[in-house]
Amino acid sequence: MTYFSVKNLYKKWPSATVNFSCECEKGSMTCLLGASGCGKSTILNIIAGLEKADSLPSSEGLEITLDGRRIEKLPAREREIGMVFQSGALFNHMTLLDNVAYGLISKGMKKSLARQKASAYLSNFNLQGMEKRMPQTLSGGEKQRVALARTLIMEPKLVLLDEPLSALDADLRKKLAAQISAWQKEIGFTAIMVTHDVNEAESLADKIIRLPSTNKS
Repeated sequence: MTYFSVKNLYKKWPSATVNFSCECEKGSMTCLLGASGCGKSTILNIIAGLEKADSLPSSEGLEITLDGRRIEKLPAREREIGMVFQSGALFNHMTLLDNVAYGLISKGMKKSLARQKASAYLSNFNLQGMEKRMPQTLSGGEKQRVALARTLIMEPKLVLLDEPLSALDADLRKKLAAQISAWQKEIGFTAIMVTHDVNEAESLADKIIRLPSTNKS
């Protein structure tokens, strides 16, 4: 049974067009593979509700279904989708503990309980003992692990990964890719990951979707 689907995702620029549809099974990892400028990040942003799609020339409109619910008209905060960006996008004025606990606190959980849960997540991502560190003191790989922990603690129904490894050196990139694969299988989250690295996609994905290079990101 299809867990997530997007149909008729359409975006047009003067020199390029994205017209995208796909389906994902629950607990699977799908990779969108393509060169820079092919529309990969735009697809994720529209799915997440951070960017608006354009209307198709035909009567067909955008349809996004997640766990049996249509979500394309919902605001981003109500779609139950988590997103990890290339930069990590951590809050530099907060400790790692408060970065990871932030979403739970903003949804009404008591700060003490949220921090307790965040501490456990940091340990799960091999960041134990670093709760009081600030983001600017971290390596690139550590930042991305914190970003992933901050996303997964909210238990989203879908995780979108926008080239989370592209800023890392080759050895660290390979190591963190293996860790993401292991965590994805252990936790069982459903994910769509953007990459331009063929080897990375082949090592991580249950399904690879190749996007034409003539599109625009």
